[in-house]
Amino acid sequence: MPTALTVRGLDEELVRRLKLRAARHGRSMEAECRDILRQALANEPQDFRALASSLRQSLADRPHRPAGDVMAGVRTETWAAVPETREVAPDLGAGEEA
Repeated sequence: MPTALTVRGLDEELVRRLKLRAARHGRSMEAECRDILRQALANEPQDFRALASSLRQSLADRPHRPAGDVMAGVRTETWAAVPETREVAPDLGAGEEA
């Protein structure tokens, strides 16, 4: 059985934009509100634990390394690419009057 919902205290700008959006879609404001609510609730994020469990199961047969080991390797590779001698920016006299 359909249920009615009343929303009070909407500012005029929000109502104006809702009317424009409803007109663009060829719907009443009420139908537009229903569609907005339906879309918002359809796109709710999944339960994190269920998603993590599903991901773990899908990757169970693949080899993996702990994230700390992976990041340590990235840091080592990144710093290996940095030249040993770097030119330091000259002191521009910070704090001195020009």
